[in-house]
Amino acid sequence: MTAAQGKSAQGKDALRIGIAGLGNVGASVFRLLEEHGDLLQARTGRALRVTAVSARNKGKNRDIDISGVTWHDDPVAVANDPEVDLVVELMGGAEGAAFDLVSAALALGKPVVTANKALLASRGAEVVALLKKSEGGTISFEAAVAGGIPVIKGLREGLAANGIKAVYGILNGTCNYILSEMSETGRAFEDVLKEAQDLGYAEADPTFDVDGIDAAHKLSILSGLSFGCLPDVAHIDMKGIRSITPLDISFARELGFCIKLLGISRLTEKGVEQSVEPCLVPKDSAIASVGGALNAVYIDGDYVGKVLLTGFGAGGNPTASAVVADIVDVARGRALPLMGIANENVAPLQPANILERIGSYYFRLMVLDQPGVIADISAILRDHNVSLESVLQRGRDPDQPVPVILTTHETTEQGVQNVAAEIGRLKAVVEPPYVMRIEEFKD
Repeated sequence: MTAAQGKSAQGKDALRIGIAGLGNVGASVFRLLEEHGDLLQARTGRALRVTAVSARNKGKNRDIDISGVTWHDDPVAVANDPEVDLVVELMGGAEGAAFDLVSAALALGKPVVTANKALLASRGAEVVALLKKSEGGTISFEAAVAGGIPVIKGLREGLAANGIKAVYGILNGTCNYILSEMSETGRAFEDVLKEAQDLGYAEADPTFDVDGIDAAHKLSILSGLSFGCLPDVAHIDMKGIRSITPLDISFARELGFCIKLLGISRLTEKGVEQSVEPCLVPKDSAIASVGGALNAVYIDGDYVGKVLLTGFGAGGNPTASAVVADIVDVARGRALPLMGIANENVAPLQPANILERIGSYYFRLMVLDQPGVIADISAILRDHNVSLESVLQRGRDPDQPVPVILTTHETTEQGVQNVAAEIGRLKAVVEPPYVMRIEEFKD
């Protein structure tokens, strides 16, 4: 690139961008930078130009023209390229090339933009250490949580004056789509999952989504930003949606609820409570109305109150929008500390004991309809000081198990686990009790 090529029309140096990873998101970032080049230059005062790329397969058809940029087989070479000022890491994963690329860029003092939630969630302490050593290097990661929703900017900038009390929401569009379809059609989990895979909402191996891992990575980052600490995915109580049945959907509706997979992080006197789990939420609540593949994030600040952000949390274009928003910040010379406070002040998260968490719960029991069963269950609840809110039973068949649905008043997580274990040992209970938390998000 000549000196003239490196200057924008307004005289400032062009920002030269290297992209590692040209999948759905990477290709969309490349395309957005081209299509909105004039708009972005007007907003930043300088040209934003892709000068280098790296991906696994150079010959893959991506509907973008990369003939005018430098190709690197080794993604780390993107960081070392002297014609690259800013590194965009879109490969994903906590190990291998992604971490090596970020390390190399920060060692050279180059800013990094990434969508890599696993890297930040699993290796946050190492990333902070790299930033402390770097002279000029920064990491921006708006696209790592909730795709196109500006939740990272919301926490680090718009709500910077607030003490955050809690952050929670729908953090995985695949699970939200599955639960929404189950609710609307009455179909079983396996059937809707297959449809989600056919539509491209779910991967061939859906474990990362449906078992709550993806949402847990995102929640750990939101916790870190909210409470000024390192992401800590290891202390997130995690449960996915595989065990939810049409029966649960139906009974939840009868009780005035719908079911959503929620990531929840709360600051308590005893530390931070973190969980990812399916919950019953009031069907007339705002979060219950968020359907399909949408995401939603509530942020509860001490001065602002509750703020709800919703939109598409995945997909090439929404995620590319978030990536380029970070690129724009770099072009404007704006940089913020990783977790919203000075890197030297970032401390490990102090987890609360999740077993001490207080809440109401839903039990689904499959029992043989025999005399004395409900009395035995009631005695177990009494012995563990768990108070019943309601009991629903459907069907009378002495030869087949029938569902019994219990909801409780507020109690401890430990008490609920003890009750579930003891009920599960009753001879008339034919399968382990299925338990979900009831979240009404009262102030």
